[in-house]
Amino acid sequence: MLSRVEKAKVLIEALPYIRAFAGKTIVIKYGGSAMTDPALKESFALDVILLNTIGMHPVVVHGGGPQINKMMERLGKAPAFVHGLRVTDAETMEIVEMVLGGTVNKEIVSFINRHGGRAVGLTGKDATLIQARKVKVRRPGSRSKGDLIDIGQIGEVANVNVEVLDSLRRNQIIPVIAPVGVGPQGESYNVNADLVAGAVAAALSAEKLILLTDVAGILDKKKELIPTLTRAQAKKRLADGTLTGGMIPKATACLSALAGGVPKAHVVDGRVPHAILLEIFTDRGVGTEIVP
Repeated sequence: MLSRVEKAKVLIEALPYIRAFAGKTIVIKYGGSAMTDPALKESFALDVILLNTIGMHPVVVHGGGPQINKMMERLGKAPAFVHGLRVTDAETMEIVEMVLGGTVNKEIVSFINRHGGRAVGLTGKDATLIQARKVKVRRPGSRSKGDLIDIGQIGEVANVNVEVLDSLRRNQIIPVIAPVGVGPQGESYNVNADLVAGAVAAALSAEKLILLTDVAGILDKKKELIPTLTRAQAKKRLADGTLTGGMIPKATACLSALAGGVPKAHVVDGRVPHAILLEIFTDRGVGTEIVP
């Protein structure tokens, strides 16, 4: 238990950051254990509410892969992946929209609102928020970049329409975005949530992009935490295979945000209670920061 003096020191340490980030937008990708552990869910909601209360503009983009898998299995449909991307036929896309835009999104909104915040849930289809285009992937085992296969309604971000987000920010309302994009003919696309978060951060000229994950941050080949990476160093680690699996879209999202003018991106251990506050308001922070 902190003494009163220690509590005062914590507040004083946070003061310059509160001043620096007042009125600024922080885009947070919410996923992993922070979405499933009850204590971490509460910690996340309180962090986001605090940011909003002191005059910052948090924008939440969430995932939901495990929840989609569970629903597919309940409906007798086996999840399938190619290069880490979900094979998304029309039936699977219906499940993705139902789980992400319905169950998961509304649970997050409800949790924030129940703890005293003001949040509104959106998918990328609302007000054409996330405009997407179809993605094809290289055939497994092929070395040819041109040997592509169609795995269904998988998309990438083509454009972010920030009008609706600007309106919510002006009214101090917290947007909670499900990563479902919309194509030119109104078709739905399943889009990686990390990449959506990076694109939204760039489009909003955010001060920071924070990606919550289930590891300490970006690790080197010895599995030790790298506190800081430059953009060039992150690109090198992507190219040399240091970054694998789910860390690839996270690093890609960070680089996309930096290229769009975001000053800093962070990959943060979402298993740590109040990880967002520790990253923003303390001198040392947590996880890995990527800087231009």
